[in-house]
Amino acid sequence: MDYFLTEEQEMIKDLARRIAQEKIAPAAAELDEKEEFPWEIIREIAKADLFAVFIPEEYGGLGGKVLDLCIVTEELSKACSGVAVSYAATALGSFPILLFGTEEQKQKYLPAIARGEKLAAFGLTEANAGSDAAGIETTAIRKGDKYIINGTKQWITNGGEAEIYTIIAMTNRKKGSRGASALIVEKDTPGFTFGKKEKKLGIRSSATRELVFQDCEIPAENILGKEGIGFIVAMKTFDASRPGIGAQAVGIAQGALDLAVDYARDRVQFGQKISSFQGIQHMLADMATQTEAARALVYATARMTDSGAKNIAKESAMSKLFASDVCMQVTINAVQIFGGYGYMKDYPIEKMMRDAKITQIYEGTNQIQRNIIALNLVKEAASKKAITN
Repeated sequence: MDYFLTEEQEMIKDLARRIAQEKIAPAAAELDEKEEFPWEIIREIAKADLFAVFIPEEYGGLGGKVLDLCIVTEELSKACSGVAVSYAATALGSFPILLFGTEEQKQKYLPAIARGEKLAAFGLTEANAGSDAAGIETTAIRKGDKYIINGTKQWITNGGEAEIYTIIAMTNRKKGSRGASALIVEKDTPGFTFGKKEKKLGIRSSATRELVFQDCEIPAENILGKEGIGFIVAMKTFDASRPGIGAQAVGIAQGALDLAVDYARDRVQFGQKISSFQGIQHMLADMATQTEAARALVYATARMTDSGAKNIAKESAMSKLFASDVCMQVTINAVQIFGGYGYMKDYPIEKMMRDAKITQIYEGTNQIQRNIIALNLVKEAASKKAITN
């Protein structure tokens, strides 16, 4: 489909595709096997100014469009989702600063992110607080002109590799969810360390680590917004970032579909190419239709975000939910089309299926996305009824 991208967006797409094909695809299997963080490729992405696409021009970026971020993430994900999420997680860590940072904070942190000199990360999840974000136990207690942070964050993408971290911590536990705040913590701050690199089912080249805070002191000026709005920061951040997860899912699905089509055209059984079998044709048709529908929803949501729409929680959740469910189904079907070969590491299809699963889990499980969608539907219905009455 023609999504009427601008000339600049087409250039961004072509550039990301070229990096994916020339730099990422040849290294994807080795990065996955060795679980190596793709620093060499990250530097290539930085040289191409692709970290600048989600940063506004006044901070050294190219415009700060969520759609541009989705375009790049999709293209990179076609080759390796582990590399793509290392890129996209920097956007996730940047959004709190973009949305709630002071001018001084933006000038201090965003230009280096735009240049790709520093990666970012976002720390909300804990061992006992995943979907139940209000259950976080990490604290940030103000003492004079400093905050003292204690606690841990778990399964943080780019953990240990990023230089800039946005952390959600409780500044007043008595207030419950209204006692959480968002703070910026820099790597190498005394009292801030990292756990081991986690071994994962998929996206194995990306770094996932525990963040450990032991009497970690940061300047009070590192708070984002003000005390007590930490969950607002987190939810608004996810509203902006979830289309990026949708784009990651679309990229994985499209990459798997492309390989499945090529394989079906080459594989001969019973004296003919399996692409001539109606059963295979129907699978491919469904995979293509679902992938295109997911892309359309992701792009529409990204454009809605870029337009400045205030309440995008429902649409953002829909884009992440639908695209990730499609991604899982498309990659499973791609493995089926490859048959026994699809189960072997000699082909990239099995990796794509492993990578697909996480898109249904992080940045809010798909069950949580359904809760968000339903809650907003009920609110909208109540609002319409009140206006009618």
